Amino acid sequence: MKKKISWYILKYWYAYAFAFLCIIIAVSLDMLSPQITKRIIDNVIDQGEIELLPKFLFLIFMIGLGRCIFQYIKELLFDIYSTKIASGMRKDLFQYLQNLSLNFFDKNNTGELMSRVKDDIDQIWRAVGFVSMLIIEIIIHTSIVLYCMYKLSPKLAIIPTMILPIMAGLAIFMERKLGKIHESISEENAALNTVAQENLTGVRTVKAFAREKFEIEKFLSRNKRYYELNMKQSKVFIKYYPYFQFVTKLLPMVVIIIGGYQVMQGEITLGTLGAFTEYSMNIIWPMELLGWLSNDFASAFASNNRIKKIYNEKPMIMEVDNPIILDEVKGSIKFNHVSFSIDDKNILTDINFELSAGKTIGIMGATGTGKSSIVNLLQRFYDVTEGEIQLDGVNIKNLTLEQLRKSISLVMQDVFLFSDTINENVKLGKRHLVRENDVIKAATDSQARDFIERMDRQYETVVGERGVGLSGGQKQRISIARALAKKTPILVLDDSTSALDMETEHHIQIALSQIEATKIIIAHRISAVKNADEIIILDGGRIVERGTHDTLLELKGYYYKTYLAQYGEYLEHNKEQTKMPQLSAKEVAECQ
Repeated sequence: MKKKISWYILKYWYAYAFAFLCIIIAVSLDMLSPQITKRIIDNVIDQGEIELLPKFLFLIFMIGLGRCIFQYIKELLFDIYSTKIASGMRKDLFQYLQNLSLNFFDKNNTGELMSRVKDDIDQIWRAVGFVSMLIIEIIIHTSIVLYCMYKLSPKLAIIPTMILPIMAGLAIFMERKLGKIHESISEENAALNTVAQENLTGVRTVKAFAREKFEIEKFLSRNKRYYELNMKQSKVFIKYYPYFQFVTKLLPMVVIIIGGYQVMQGEITLGTLGAFTEYSMNIIWPMELLGWLSNDFASAFASNNRIKKIYNEKPMIMEVDNPIILDEVKGSIKFNHVSFSIDDKNILTDINFELSAGKTIGIMGATGTGKSSIVNLLQRFYDVTEGEIQLDGVNIKNLTLEQLRKSISLVMQDVFLFSDTINENVKLGKRHLVRENDVIKAATDSQARDFIERMDRQYETVVGERGVGLSGGQKQRISIARALAKKTPILVLDDSTSALDMETEHHIQIALSQIEATKIIIAHRISAVKNADEIIILDGGRIVERGTHDTLLELKGYYYKTYLAQYGEYLEHNKEQTKMPQLSAKEVAECQ
Protein backbone atom coordinates (compact mmCIF):
# COMPACT_ATOMS: atom_id res chain seq x y z
CA MET A 1 0.00 0.00 0.00
CA LYS A 2 1.41 3.36 -1.02
CA LYS A 3 1.75 5.99 1.68
CA LYS A 4 1.79 9.59 0.57
CA ILE A 5 4.74 11.78 1.51
CA SER A 6 2.39 13.76 3.77
CA TRP A 7 1.81 10.56 5.80
CA TYR A 8 5.51 10.28 6.60
CA ILE A 9 5.76 13.98 7.47
CA LEU A 10 2.69 13.89 9.73
CA LYS A 11 4.18 10.90 11.52
CA TYR A 12 6.83 13.30 12.89
CA TRP A 13 4.60 16.38 13.07
CA TYR A 14 5.88 17.27 16.55
CA ALA A 15 9.48 17.52 15.32
CA TYR A 16 8.48 19.61 12.30
CA ALA A 17 6.31 21.82 14.52
CA PHE A 18 9.23 22.47 16.86
CA ALA A 19 11.56 23.07 13.91
CA PHE A 20 8.96 25.49 12.52
CA LEU A 21 8.96 27.35 15.85
CA CYS A 22 12.77 27.50 15.80
CA ILE A 23 12.67 29.01 12.30
CA ILE A 24 10.24 31.70 13.45
CA ILE A 25 12.41 32.57 16.44
CA ALA A 26 15.66 32.56 14.43
CA VAL A 27 14.21 34.71 11.64
CA SER A 28 12.57 37.10 14.12
CA LEU A 29 15.88 37.56 15.90
CA ASP A 30 17.54 38.17 12.54
CA MET A 31 14.96 40.86 11.74
CA LEU A 32 15.77 42.72 14.95
CA SER A 33 19.25 43.57 13.72
CA PRO A 34 18.13 46.27 11.21
CA GLN A 35 16.05 47.89 13.99
CA ILE A 36 19.18 48.18 16.11
CA THR A 37 21.05 49.55 13.09
CA LYS A 38 18.33 52.21 12.81
CA ARG A 39 18.78 53.14 16.48
CA ILE A 40 22.57 53.34 16.18
CA ILE A 41 22.34 55.65 13.16
CA ASP A 42 19.56 57.85 14.56
CA ASN A 43 20.42 57.89 18.26
CA VAL A 44 24.15 57.28 18.47
CA ILE A 45 25.49 58.80 15.25
CA ASP A 46 22.89 61.48 14.50
CA GLN A 47 21.92 62.55 18.04
CA GLY A 48 25.25 61.71 19.73
CA GLU A 49 23.85 59.42 22.45
CA ILE A 50 27.13 57.51 22.64
CA GLU A 51 26.25 55.87 25.98
CA LEU A 52 23.68 53.71 24.17
CA LEU A 53 26.29 52.12 21.88
CA PRO A 54 27.50 49.34 24.31
CA LYS A 55 23.88 48.35 24.92
CA PHE A 56 23.16 48.12 21.20
CA LEU A 57 26.35 46.18 20.52
CA PHE A 58 25.49 43.72 23.32
CA LEU A 59 22.03 43.26 21.80
CA ILE A 60 23.58 42.52 18.40
CA PHE A 61 25.82 39.90 20.03
CA MET A 62 22.90 38.27 21.89
CA ILE A 63 20.77 38.27 18.72
CA GLY A 64 23.57 36.57 16.80
CA LEU A 65 24.06 33.98 19.56
CA GLY A 66 20.34 33.22 19.81
CA ARG A 67 20.00 32.99 16.07
CA CYS A 68 22.90 30.48 15.90
CA ILE A 69 21.33 28.30 18.60
CA PHE A 70 17.88 28.15 17.02
CA GLN A 71 19.27 27.74 13.49
CA TYR A 72 21.35 24.78 14.70
CA ILE A 73 18.34 23.13 16.39
CA LYS A 74 16.23 23.71 13.29
CA GLU A 75 18.77 22.18 10.92
CA LEU A 76 19.43 19.26 13.27
CA LEU A 77 15.70 18.42 13.47
CA PHE A 78 15.23 18.61 9.71
CA ASP A 79 18.31 16.43 9.11
CA ILE A 80 17.28 13.76 11.63
CA TYR A 81 13.63 13.46 10.64
CA SER A 82 14.10 13.80 6.89
CA THR A 83 16.55 10.90 7.21
CA LYS A 84 13.91 8.91 9.13
CA ILE A 85 11.35 9.69 6.42
CA ALA A 86 13.70 8.64 3.62
CA SER A 87 14.59 5.46 5.49
CA GLY A 88 10.90 4.65 6.00
CA MET A 89 10.05 5.33 2.36
CA ARG A 90 12.95 3.19 1.16
CA LYS A 91 11.93 0.35 3.48
CA ASP A 92 8.27 0.50 2.38
CA LEU A 93 9.20 0.65 -1.30
CA PHE A 94 11.55 -2.32 -0.97
CA GLN A 95 8.91 -4.31 0.91
CA TYR A 96 6.36 -3.48 -1.79
CA LEU A 97 8.78 -4.65 -4.46
CA GLN A 98 9.26 -7.91 -2.56
CA ASN A 99 5.49 -8.48 -2.60
CA LEU A 100 5.13 -7.97 -6.36
CA SER A 101 4.74 -11.04 -8.53
CA LEU A 102 7.44 -12.41 -10.81
CA ASN A 103 5.72 -11.03 -13.91
CA PHE A 104 6.66 -7.52 -12.73
CA PHE A 105 10.34 -8.46 -12.52
CA ASP A 106 10.09 -10.18 -15.91
CA LYS A 107 9.43 -6.82 -17.55
CA ASN A 108 11.54 -4.48 -15.36
CA ASN A 109 15.31 -4.63 -15.24
CA THR A 110 17.37 -4.59 -12.07
CA GLY A 111 19.23 -1.34 -12.79
CA GLU A 112 16.00 0.62 -13.14
CA LEU A 113 14.58 -0.72 -9.88
CA MET A 114 17.86 0.04 -8.08
CA SER A 115 17.61 3.61 -9.34
CA ARG A 116 14.09 3.90 -7.90
CA VAL A 117 15.07 2.54 -4.49
CA LYS A 118 18.27 4.59 -4.21
CA ASP A 119 18.40 7.70 -6.41
CA ASP A 120 14.70 8.65 -6.44
CA ILE A 121 14.31 8.25 -2.68
CA ASP A 122 17.44 10.38 -2.24
CA GLN A 123 15.84 13.17 -4.29
CA ILE A 124 12.73 13.06 -2.09
CA TRP A 125 14.99 12.98 0.98
CA ARG A 126 16.49 16.30 -0.08
CA ALA A 127 13.03 17.73 -0.74
CA VAL A 128 11.61 16.87 2.71
CA GLY A 129 14.84 17.87 4.42
CA PHE A 130 17.13 20.70 3.43
CA VAL A 131 14.99 22.02 0.55
CA SER A 132 11.67 22.11 2.45
CA MET A 133 13.46 23.70 5.41
CA LEU A 134 14.70 26.52 3.19
CA ILE A 135 11.29 26.98 1.58
CA ILE A 136 9.61 27.32 4.99
CA GLU A 137 12.35 29.69 6.07
CA ILE A 138 11.96 31.73 2.89
CA ILE A 139 8.19 32.08 3.44
CA ILE A 140 8.58 33.13 7.08
CA HIS A 141 11.60 35.31 6.32
CA THR A 142 9.92 37.10 3.41
CA SER A 143 6.71 37.66 5.38
CA ILE A 144 8.52 39.20 8.37
CA VAL A 145 10.80 41.29 6.14
CA LEU A 146 7.83 42.71 4.24
CA TYR A 147 6.03 43.47 7.51
CA CYS A 148 9.08 45.32 8.83
CA MET A 149 9.51 47.17 5.53
CA TYR A 150 5.87 48.37 5.51
CA LYS A 151 6.21 49.45 9.13
CA LEU A 152 9.31 51.52 8.29
CA SER A 153 8.17 53.00 4.96
CA PRO A 154 5.02 51.85 3.11
CA LYS A 155 6.09 53.74 -0.03
CA LEU A 156 9.50 52.03 -0.24
CA ALA A 157 7.93 48.64 0.59
CA ILE A 158 5.89 48.76 -2.64
CA ILE A 159 9.10 48.17 -4.66
CA PRO A 160 9.97 44.68 -3.30
CA THR A 161 6.25 43.78 -3.11
CA MET A 162 5.96 44.29 -6.88
CA ILE A 163 9.15 42.41 -7.64
CA LEU A 164 8.46 39.29 -5.54
CA PRO A 165 5.46 37.97 -7.60
CA ILE A 166 7.47 38.44 -10.78
CA MET A 167 10.32 36.38 -9.36
CA ALA A 168 7.91 33.71 -8.09
CA GLY A 169 6.27 33.46 -11.52
CA LEU A 170 9.66 33.15 -13.17
CA ALA A 171 10.61 30.38 -10.73
CA ILE A 172 7.41 28.45 -11.48
CA PHE A 173 7.97 28.83 -15.22
CA MET A 174 11.51 27.53 -14.87
CA GLU A 175 10.34 24.61 -12.71
CA ARG A 176 7.92 23.50 -15.45
CA LYS A 177 10.70 23.62 -18.01
CA LEU A 178 12.96 21.57 -15.77
CA GLY A 179 10.31 19.01 -14.78
CA LYS A 180 10.31 17.13 -18.11
CA ILE A 181 14.10 17.22 -18.27
CA HIS A 182 14.38 15.73 -14.77
CA GLU A 183 12.07 12.90 -15.83
CA SER A 184 14.32 12.10 -18.78
CA ILE A 185 17.47 12.37 -16.65
CA SER A 186 16.13 9.89 -14.13
CA GLU A 187 15.08 7.42 -16.84
CA GLU A 188 18.49 7.68 -18.45
CA ASN A 189 20.15 7.26 -15.08
CA ALA A 190 18.22 4.01 -14.63
CA ALA A 191 19.30 2.84 -18.10
CA LEU A 192 22.91 3.75 -17.30
CA ASN A 193 22.71 1.77 -14.06
CA THR A 194 21.30 -1.19 -15.95
CA VAL A 195 24.12 -1.23 -18.50
CA ALA A 196 26.76 -0.96 -15.77
CA GLN A 197 25.09 -3.59 -13.57
CA GLU A 198 24.71 -6.10 -16.43
CA ASN A 199 28.29 -5.57 -17.55
CA LEU A 200 29.82 -5.92 -14.08
CA THR A 201 27.68 -8.95 -13.25
CA GLY A 202 28.61 -10.66 -16.48
CA VAL A 203 32.22 -9.45 -16.60
CA ARG A 204 33.55 -12.99 -17.08
CA THR A 205 31.33 -13.52 -20.11
CA VAL A 206 32.42 -10.14 -21.49
CA LYS A 207 36.08 -11.06 -21.16
CA ALA A 208 35.56 -14.60 -22.43
CA PHE A 209 34.08 -13.27 -25.69
CA ALA A 210 36.44 -10.27 -25.87
CA ARG A 211 33.47 -7.87 -25.79
CA GLU A 212 35.17 -5.16 -23.75
CA LYS A 213 35.23 -2.67 -26.61
CA PHE A 214 31.58 -3.28 -27.46
CA GLU A 215 30.49 -2.93 -23.83
CA ILE A 216 32.52 0.25 -23.38
CA GLU A 217 30.89 1.75 -26.48
CA LYS A 218 27.43 0.77 -25.21
CA PHE A 219 28.15 2.37 -21.84
CA LEU A 220 29.60 5.50 -23.45
CA SER A 221 26.52 5.94 -25.64
CA ARG A 222 24.32 5.92 -22.55
CA ASN A 223 26.76 8.13 -20.68
CA LYS A 224 26.74 10.62 -23.55
CA ARG A 225 22.94 10.77 -23.50
CA TYR A 226 23.04 11.29 -19.72
CA TYR A 227 25.60 14.06 -20.20
CA GLU A 228 23.47 15.76 -22.88
CA LEU A 229 20.38 15.75 -20.67
CA ASN A 230 22.31 17.25 -17.76
CA MET A 231 23.71 19.91 -20.08
CA LYS A 232 20.17 20.63 -21.26
CA GLN A 233 19.14 21.07 -17.63
CA SER A 234 22.10 23.38 -17.00
CA LYS A 235 21.23 25.49 -20.05
CA VAL A 236 17.69 26.05 -18.81
CA PHE A 237 18.95 26.93 -15.34
CA ILE A 238 21.65 29.24 -16.68
CA LYS A 239 19.15 30.92 -19.01
CA TYR A 240 16.83 32.02 -16.20
CA TYR A 241 19.07 32.26 -13.15
CA PRO A 242 20.74 35.56 -14.21
CA TYR A 243 17.32 37.25 -13.97
CA PHE A 244 17.22 36.40 -10.28
CA GLN A 245 20.74 37.73 -9.76
CA PHE A 246 20.03 40.91 -11.72
CA VAL A 247 16.92 41.75 -9.70
CA THR A 248 18.62 41.04 -6.37
CA LYS A 249 21.43 43.44 -7.25
CA LEU A 250 19.07 46.05 -8.66
CA LEU A 251 16.69 46.15 -5.68
CA PRO A 252 19.08 47.63 -3.02
CA MET A 253 20.26 50.22 -5.51
CA VAL A 254 16.69 51.36 -6.29
CA VAL A 255 15.89 51.43 -2.56
CA ILE A 256 18.92 53.63 -1.81
CA ILE A 257 18.10 56.06 -4.63
CA ILE A 258 14.41 56.45 -3.79
CA GLY A 259 14.99 56.22 -0.04
CA GLY A 260 17.78 58.80 -0.23
CA TYR A 261 15.38 61.20 -1.91
CA GLN A 262 12.85 60.62 0.90
CA VAL A 263 15.55 61.34 3.51
CA MET A 264 16.35 64.63 1.79
CA GLN A 265 12.65 65.47 1.75
CA GLY A 266 12.41 64.67 5.45
CA GLU A 267 9.90 61.86 4.94
CA ILE A 268 12.11 59.25 6.66
CA THR A 269 15.21 59.37 8.83
CA LEU A 270 18.65 58.26 7.75
CA GLY A 271 18.43 55.39 10.27
CA THR A 272 15.17 54.25 8.64
CA LEU A 273 16.87 54.18 5.25
CA GLY A 274 19.77 52.21 6.72
CA ALA A 275 17.41 49.67 8.27
CA PHE A 276 15.33 49.47 5.09
CA THR A 277 18.44 48.92 2.99
CA GLU A 278 19.47 46.12 5.33
CA TYR A 279 16.01 44.57 4.97
CA SER A 280 16.25 44.83 1.18
CA MET A 281 19.56 42.99 1.34
CA ASN A 282 17.87 40.37 3.55
CA ILE A 283 15.17 39.75 0.96
CA ILE A 284 17.80 39.10 -1.73
CA TRP A 285 18.82 35.57 -0.80
CA PRO A 286 15.25 34.18 -0.88
CA MET A 287 14.94 35.47 -4.44
CA GLU A 288 18.26 33.93 -5.42
CA LEU A 289 17.25 30.58 -3.92
CA LEU A 290 13.88 30.43 -5.67
CA GLY A 291 15.40 29.14 -8.88
CA TRP A 292 17.64 26.58 -7.16
CA LEU A 293 14.83 25.32 -4.93
CA SER A 294 12.51 25.05 -7.94
CA ASN A 295 15.17 22.97 -9.65
CA ASP A 296 15.44 20.57 -6.68
CA PHE A 297 11.70 20.36 -6.18
CA ALA A 298 11.14 19.58 -9.85
CA SER A 299 13.56 16.69 -9.49
CA ALA A 300 11.80 15.44 -6.34
CA PHE A 301 8.37 15.58 -7.99
CA ALA A 302 9.68 13.64 -10.97
CA SER A 303 11.16 11.03 -8.61
CA ASN A 304 7.91 10.75 -6.69
CA ASN A 305 5.98 10.19 -9.93
CA ARG A 306 8.28 7.33 -10.88
CA ILE A 307 7.85 5.74 -7.45
CA LYS A 308 4.08 6.09 -7.85
CA LYS A 309 4.30 4.00 -11.02
CA ILE A 310 5.75 1.13 -8.98
CA TYR A 311 3.00 1.45 -6.36
CA ASN A 312 0.43 1.41 -9.16
CA GLU A 313 1.64 -2.09 -10.04
CA LYS A 314 -0.50 -4.69 -8.35
CA PRO A 315 0.74 -8.20 -7.56
CA MET A 316 -0.95 -10.85 -9.67
CA ILE A 317 -0.57 -13.41 -6.89
CA MET A 318 -2.91 -12.49 -4.05
CA GLU A 319 -3.97 -14.33 -0.91
CA VAL A 320 -7.65 -14.90 -0.20
CA ASP A 321 -9.22 -12.90 2.62
CA ASN A 322 -9.55 -15.87 4.96
CA PRO A 323 -6.83 -18.35 4.02
CA ILE A 324 -6.70 -21.91 5.32
CA ILE A 325 -3.85 -22.65 7.73
CA LEU A 326 -2.88 -26.32 7.71
CA ASP A 327 -1.93 -27.73 11.12
CA GLU A 328 0.73 -29.85 9.45
CA VAL A 329 1.81 -30.03 5.81
CA LYS A 330 2.21 -33.69 4.88
CA GLY A 331 3.20 -33.06 1.27
CA SER A 332 0.62 -34.72 -1.01
CA ILE A 333 0.36 -32.85 -4.32
CA LYS A 334 -2.30 -32.98 -7.01
CA PHE A 335 -2.33 -31.23 -10.40
CA ASN A 336 -5.93 -31.33 -11.58
CA HIS A 337 -6.34 -30.44 -15.29
CA VAL A 338 -3.84 -27.61 -14.97
CA SER A 339 -3.25 -25.31 -17.92
CA PHE A 340 -1.02 -22.24 -17.95
CA SER A 341 -0.42 -19.49 -20.49
CA ILE A 342 1.40 -16.16 -20.57
CA ASP A 343 0.45 -13.42 -23.03
CA ASP A 344 -1.76 -15.84 -25.00
CA LYS A 345 1.11 -18.30 -25.31
CA ASN A 346 0.29 -21.77 -24.01
CA ILE A 347 2.97 -23.12 -21.69
CA LEU A 348 1.16 -26.09 -20.11
CA THR A 349 -2.03 -27.85 -21.19
CA ASP A 350 -4.19 -30.22 -19.16
CA ILE A 351 -1.52 -31.44 -16.74
CA ASN A 352 -2.79 -34.20 -14.45
CA PHE A 353 -0.84 -36.09 -11.81
CA GLU A 354 -1.19 -37.01 -8.16
CA LEU A 355 1.72 -37.44 -5.80
CA SER A 356 1.15 -38.95 -2.37
CA ALA A 357 3.13 -37.71 0.61
CA GLY A 358 6.64 -39.16 0.65
CA LYS A 359 6.51 -40.32 -2.98
CA THR A 360 8.75 -39.15 -5.84
CA ILE A 361 7.84 -38.01 -9.32
CA GLY A 362 10.33 -37.44 -12.13
CA ILE A 363 9.67 -34.93 -14.90
CA MET A 364 11.54 -35.06 -18.20
CA GLY A 365 11.25 -33.42 -21.57
CA ALA A 366 13.13 -31.33 -24.06
CA THR A 367 14.12 -27.74 -23.28
CA GLY A 368 11.15 -25.39 -23.32
CA THR A 369 8.45 -28.01 -22.77
CA GLY A 370 7.23 -26.46 -19.49
CA LYS A 371 9.06 -28.52 -16.85
CA SER A 372 10.14 -25.54 -14.73
CA SER A 373 6.69 -23.98 -15.12
CA ILE A 374 5.26 -26.83 -13.05
CA VAL A 375 7.52 -25.75 -10.17
CA ASN A 376 6.64 -22.07 -10.67
CA LEU A 377 2.94 -22.91 -10.47
CA LEU A 378 3.39 -25.14 -7.42
CA GLN A 379 5.04 -22.28 -5.52
CA ARG A 380 2.53 -19.76 -6.88
CA PHE A 381 5.13 -17.65 -8.60
CA TYR A 382 2.38 -17.62 -11.22
CA ASP A 383 -1.24 -18.76 -11.05
CA VAL A 384 -2.78 -21.44 -13.22
CA THR A 385 -4.94 -20.35 -16.13
CA GLU A 386 -7.23 -23.38 -15.80
CA GLY A 387 -7.61 -26.21 -13.30
CA GLU A 388 -6.19 -26.25 -9.79
CA ILE A 389 -3.22 -27.43 -7.75
CA GLN A 390 -3.87 -29.01 -4.38
CA LEU A 391 -1.60 -29.44 -1.39
CA ASP A 392 -2.90 -31.98 1.12
CA GLY A 393 -6.31 -31.74 -0.55
CA VAL A 394 -6.51 -27.91 -0.36
CA ASN A 395 -6.31 -25.62 -3.37
CA ILE A 396 -3.01 -23.77 -2.96
CA LYS A 397 -4.82 -20.49 -3.75
CA ASN A 398 -6.60 -20.89 -0.41
CA LEU A 399 -3.34 -21.25 1.53
CA THR A 400 -1.09 -18.45 2.73
CA LEU A 401 1.92 -17.86 0.51
CA GLU A 402 4.14 -18.10 3.57
CA GLN A 403 2.97 -21.58 4.55
CA LEU A 404 3.00 -22.80 0.97
CA ARG A 405 6.51 -21.62 0.15
CA LYS A 406 7.99 -22.52 3.53
CA SER A 407 6.78 -26.08 2.93
CA ILE A 408 8.87 -26.42 -0.23
CA SER A 409 12.64 -26.64 -0.58
CA LEU A 410 13.66 -25.69 -4.08
CA VAL A 411 16.96 -26.29 -5.82
CA MET A 412 16.76 -24.06 -8.86
CA GLN A 413 18.32 -24.66 -12.22
CA ASP A 414 19.96 -21.23 -12.08
CA VAL A 415 21.90 -21.43 -8.81
CA PHE A 416 22.04 -18.16 -6.88
CA LEU A 417 24.38 -17.76 -3.92
CA PHE A 418 24.54 -14.58 -1.88
CA SER A 419 27.80 -12.79 -1.20
CA ASP A 420 28.05 -14.25 2.29
CA THR A 421 29.57 -17.21 4.12
CA ILE A 422 28.82 -20.76 3.03
CA ASN A 423 27.23 -21.29 6.43
CA GLU A 424 24.78 -18.42 5.93
CA ASN A 425 24.02 -19.50 2.37
CA VAL A 426 23.09 -22.98 3.59
CA LYS A 427 20.98 -21.57 6.44
CA LEU A 428 19.11 -19.23 4.11
CA GLY A 429 15.83 -21.10 4.32
CA LYS A 430 15.60 -21.03 8.14
CA ARG A 431 18.53 -18.93 9.25
CA HIS A 432 17.56 -18.78 12.92
CA LEU A 433 16.41 -22.40 13.20
CA VAL A 434 19.03 -24.41 11.36
CA ARG A 435 21.72 -25.69 13.73
CA GLU A 436 25.37 -26.19 12.87
CA ASN A 437 24.93 -29.98 12.92
CA ASP A 438 22.15 -29.64 10.35
CA VAL A 439 24.46 -27.63 8.09
CA ILE A 440 27.18 -30.29 8.29
CA LYS A 441 24.64 -33.09 7.68
CA ALA A 442 23.20 -31.26 4.65
CA ALA A 443 26.71 -30.63 3.30
CA THR A 444 27.53 -34.31 3.73
CA ASP A 445 24.39 -35.49 1.93
CA SER A 446 24.97 -33.03 -0.91
CA GLN A 447 28.60 -34.16 -1.29
CA ALA A 448 29.78 -30.64 -0.48
CA ARG A 449 31.48 -31.33 2.83
CA ASP A 450 34.83 -32.44 1.42
CA PHE A 451 35.54 -29.35 -0.67
CA ILE A 452 34.12 -27.00 2.00
CA GLU A 453 36.32 -28.38 4.75
CA ARG A 454 39.40 -28.12 2.52
CA MET A 455 38.94 -24.35 2.42
CA ASP A 456 40.92 -22.18 4.84
CA ARG A 457 37.87 -20.93 6.72
CA GLN A 458 35.65 -23.90 5.88
CA TYR A 459 31.97 -23.03 6.49
CA GLU A 460 32.85 -19.41 7.26
CA THR A 461 34.38 -18.93 3.82
CA VAL A 462 32.78 -15.96 2.08
CA VAL A 463 31.76 -16.75 -1.48
CA GLY A 464 31.78 -13.95 -4.02
CA GLU A 465 28.74 -12.37 -5.66
CA ARG A 466 26.52 -15.10 -7.15
CA GLY A 467 29.05 -17.69 -5.97
CA VAL A 468 32.02 -16.33 -7.91
CA GLY A 469 35.10 -18.38 -7.12
CA LEU A 470 33.22 -21.67 -6.97
CA SER A 471 32.78 -24.13 -9.81
CA GLY A 472 29.33 -24.86 -11.23
CA GLY A 473 29.27 -28.23 -9.46
CA GLN A 474 30.29 -26.71 -6.12
CA LYS A 475 27.56 -24.10 -6.38
CA GLN A 476 25.00 -26.78 -7.17
CA ARG A 477 26.05 -28.87 -4.17
CA ILE A 478 25.79 -25.87 -1.81
CA SER A 479 22.37 -25.14 -3.28
CA ILE A 480 21.30 -28.74 -2.64
CA ALA A 481 22.66 -28.49 0.93
CA ARG A 482 20.59 -25.33 1.43
CA ALA A 483 17.43 -27.19 0.41
CA LEU A 484 18.21 -30.25 2.55
CA ALA A 485 18.98 -28.16 5.65
CA LYS A 486 15.55 -26.58 5.38
CA LYS A 487 13.89 -29.97 6.14
CA THR A 488 10.56 -29.33 4.45
CA PRO A 489 7.87 -31.89 3.53
CA ILE A 490 8.36 -31.16 -0.19
CA LEU A 491 11.68 -31.16 -2.03
CA VAL A 492 11.94 -29.89 -5.62
CA LEU A 493 15.09 -30.45 -7.67
CA ASP A 494 15.08 -28.58 -10.97
CA ASP A 495 17.93 -30.01 -13.04
CA SER A 496 20.02 -29.66 -9.89
CA THR A 497 22.80 -32.13 -10.76
CA SER A 498 23.51 -31.11 -14.34
CA ALA A 499 27.00 -29.83 -13.46
CA LEU A 500 27.98 -32.88 -11.40
CA ASP A 501 29.86 -35.99 -12.45
CA MET A 502 28.01 -39.31 -12.45
CA GLU A 503 29.69 -40.62 -9.29
CA THR A 504 28.85 -37.52 -7.22
CA GLU A 505 25.30 -37.54 -8.56
CA HIS A 506 24.98 -41.21 -7.58
CA HIS A 507 25.99 -40.49 -3.98
CA ILE A 508 23.52 -37.59 -3.82
CA GLN A 509 20.76 -39.82 -5.18
CA ILE A 510 21.45 -42.35 -2.41
CA ALA A 511 21.21 -39.59 0.21
CA LEU A 512 18.01 -38.23 -1.34
CA SER A 513 16.38 -41.66 -1.32
CA GLN A 514 16.73 -41.75 2.47
CA ILE A 515 15.01 -38.40 2.98
CA GLU A 516 11.36 -38.63 3.98
CA ALA A 517 9.83 -35.96 1.79
CA THR A 518 7.66 -35.64 -1.29
CA LYS A 519 10.09 -35.13 -4.17
CA ILE A 520 9.70 -33.58 -7.59
CA ILE A 521 12.79 -34.21 -9.70
CA ILE A 522 13.16 -32.35 -12.98
CA ALA A 523 16.08 -33.63 -15.00
CA HIS A 524 17.54 -34.46 -18.39
CA ARG A 525 19.48 -37.43 -17.05
CA ILE A 526 17.80 -40.81 -16.75
CA SER A 527 19.90 -41.53 -13.67
CA ALA A 528 18.20 -38.72 -11.76
CA VAL A 529 14.64 -39.96 -12.26
CA LYS A 530 14.83 -43.72 -12.88
CA ASN A 531 13.99 -44.61 -9.25
CA ALA A 532 10.96 -42.27 -9.08
CA ASP A 533 7.54 -43.73 -8.29
CA GLU A 534 6.25 -42.15 -11.48
CA ILE A 535 7.92 -40.39 -14.39
CA ILE A 536 6.08 -38.04 -16.73
CA ILE A 537 7.36 -36.86 -20.09
CA LEU A 538 6.39 -33.41 -21.34
CA ASP A 539 6.27 -32.34 -24.96
CA GLY A 540 4.74 -29.07 -26.09
CA GLY A 541 3.40 -28.45 -22.60
CA ARG A 542 1.47 -31.74 -22.51
CA ILE A 543 2.10 -35.08 -20.84
CA VAL A 544 2.91 -37.48 -23.68
CA GLU A 545 4.26 -40.40 -21.63
CA ARG A 546 3.96 -41.49 -18.03
CA GLY A 547 4.88 -44.51 -15.95
CA THR A 548 7.77 -46.08 -14.11
CA HIS A 549 11.26 -46.53 -15.49
CA ASP A 550 10.51 -50.07 -16.71
CA THR A 551 7.11 -49.33 -18.21
CA LEU A 552 8.43 -46.31 -20.09
CA LEU A 553 11.26 -48.35 -21.55
CA GLU A 554 8.71 -50.80 -22.85
CA LEU A 555 6.82 -48.00 -24.62
CA LYS A 556 9.92 -47.26 -26.76
CA GLY A 557 9.03 -43.57 -26.90
CA TYR A 558 10.90 -40.43 -25.89
CA TYR A 559 12.10 -41.89 -22.59
CA TYR A 560 13.37 -45.03 -24.30
CA LYS A 561 15.27 -43.04 -26.90
CA THR A 562 16.76 -40.79 -24.25
CA TYR A 563 17.85 -43.88 -22.33
CA LEU A 564 19.59 -45.27 -25.40
CA ALA A 565 21.21 -41.93 -26.19
CA GLN A 566 22.71 -41.82 -22.69
CA TYR A 567 23.47 -45.50 -22.18
CA GLY A 568 23.61 -46.87 -25.72
CA GLU A 569 27.37 -47.22 -25.86
CA TYR A 570 27.43 -48.97 -22.51
CA LEU A 571 24.68 -51.32 -23.61
CA GLU A 572 26.52 -52.22 -26.82
CA HIS A 573 29.46 -53.45 -24.78
CA ASN A 574 27.37 -55.22 -22.18
CA LYS A 575 24.62 -56.93 -24.13
CA GLU A 576 24.67 -59.92 -21.84
CA GLN A 577 23.93 -57.71 -18.80
CA THR A 578 20.78 -56.04 -20.12
CA LYS A 579 17.37 -57.31 -20.97
CA MET A 580 16.78 -54.45 -23.35
CA PRO A 581 15.63 -55.56 -26.84
CA GLN A 582 17.92 -54.81 -29.76
CA LEU A 583 17.21 -51.83 -32.00
CA SER A 584 17.23 -51.78 -35.72
CA ALA A 585 19.78 -49.63 -37.50
CA LYS A 586 17.03 -47.17 -38.33
CA GLU A 587 15.96 -46.91 -34.64
CA VAL A 588 19.54 -46.40 -33.49
CA ALA A 589 20.00 -43.64 -36.07
CA GLU A 590 16.83 -41.93 -34.86
CA CYS A 591 18.04 -42.05 -31.24
CA GLN A 592 21.32 -40.45 -32.16
